Amino acid sequence: MPEHRRADARRNYARILAVAEEEVAAHGAAASLEQIARVAGVGSATVRRHFPTRHALLEAVSRERIEALCVRARELTGAGDSTVDSRSALLEWLGEVVSYSVTARGLAVALAYDTAGADPAHGNSCSTALEEAGDPLLQRAVRDGAVAADVTVADLITLIVGIVLAAEHHPDPAARADRLFRLAVTGLGPQEDRTA
Repeated sequence: MPEHRRADARRNYARILAVAEEEVAAHGAAASLEQIARVAGVGSATVRRHFPTRHALLEAVSRERIEALCVRARELTGAGDSTVDSRSALLEWLGEVVSYSVTARGLAVALAYDTAGADPAHGNSCSTALEEAGDPLLQRAVRDGAVAADVTVADLITLIVGIVLAAEHHPDPAARADRLFRLAVTGLGPQEDRTA
């Protein structure tokens, strides 16, 4: 939020964001904006002034988790000299994106590439941040011949979003999402042919 806003506007923003984090944790992407406004003690118009779309609210709620994933991508990229091969480093990071997306209700929706739901002035900042952070990992794997040259981080994030949303209502969404992710990256061959 811009620092030039009035002190009361900054306080409202912080209060709305804190309440939104709790509501999204409890109810996922379907958290009620009206409930957020009620609990924060502000009007619905105030919530919409700070967060003009549900997507903007979800991105703000997800910002810390996204930054943690970006830091992790940079750590794994910097580990290029280690014993971790480029494919394993990429898959480790993508697995962490899956795990975060399953546990952080609403994150998969924030990552979705629905431009109609994104803030038109800023696009999808969560997805953009992950693409920028993950691209060096992907490019290293492409250079090593471990991943096809035409694969993009956007492709991989879209795959993860689909997996997480498909597993959302499973009795064990984390295990289901992990299984589907592993299946997607290893293929449909017999078990002995699979290499994750």
